[in-house]
Amino acid sequence: MQNTQNNKKPLVSFIITCYNLPTEMIVECIGSIMALSLSEQEREIIVVDDGSDICAINDLDDYRDDIIYVRQKNRGLSEARNTGIIMASGQYLQFVDGDDKLIQTGYEHCLDLVRYNNMPDMVLFRFTDKTPEHIKFAEVQPVCGTEYMQHNNIRPSACSYIVKRTTLGKLRFTPGIYHEDEEFTPQLLLRAETVYPTDTIAYMYRKRSGSIISDKAKRSILKRLNDSKAVIIRLNDMADRLPHNDRIAMQRRVAQLTMDYIYNVITQTHSRQYLDKQLDELHSKGLFPLPDKDYTKKYKWFRRMTNSKLGITLLMHALPLMKKER
Repeated sequence: MQNTQNNKKPLVSFIITCYNLPTEMIVECIGSIMALSLSEQEREIIVVDDGSDICAINDLDDYRDDIIYVRQKNRGLSEARNTGIIMASGQYLQFVDGDDKLIQTGYEHCLDLVRYNNMPDMVLFRFTDKTPEHIKFAEVQPVCGTEYMQHNNIRPSACSYIVKRTTLGKLRFTPGIYHEDEEFTPQLLLRAETVYPTDTIAYMYRKRSGSIISDKAKRSILKRLNDSKAVIIRLNDMADRLPHNDRIAMQRRVAQLTMDYIYNVITQTHSRQYLDKQLDELHSKGLFPLPDKDYTKKYKWFRRMTNSKLGITLLMHALPLMKKER
């Protein structure tokens, strides 16, 4: 049976964050939400302008009655999303970056899982940077977030799921850091009792020059690496205080993030001296060598290679070349 609105709250609050984006991108983003089967009462669209140089509201006249537009001082993506969370009144939240858009066919499938399955905590979906020619749908069974994390490498992006508002509780994004999703999503999954992990493609993102991901300045690279390491350490410390099953799930995620961090240090700095210094610090925190687990073939291979000085030397030479070829 289709869910009835609780206290006439919107079913989904869409939190769109933007900073110095072309207006046409924001318009396309809003349009992809408006195209969904949700009625005006079922959707809430909150646009959080994180201190753009030019306010976009005057160029969004066509949507003035359909959106809530909030402008704040530039404080970064985490703070913009946190503002959206505070303002949202919907039963579910969907984070959307203002230069991205939802894929209607795939997202409608995810909405149906919310509507017709007793209001699950989360519905996970995939994203792409290209217009998909065909979207596949497969029946999925619900699983608790802890069990899912124990057996899968998760997709950390906060834009890759619909989440029930009450599942968040007091959880918020950490301000002022890169890799905020890496810290937020694992904690969120551990709170989720019912998760539908679909392979449906429902979100399209743009690769833009000038974006956080494409910023290759040395200072930015080092900040991303340092923030990533800090997230790993915080999650690892958190794991020690969790119940057994949650701890096992979080330890898998920490090991995966540590592997990714070592890979990024190699491919982004090309410095053996810097790498050795980071490995020493990881070792002092009990994070290196990587745990002897059979998580994935890639993980097992990488763990073996990093277990010897020769293996690390080979990685220092091979990984940058492999990344350049891709």
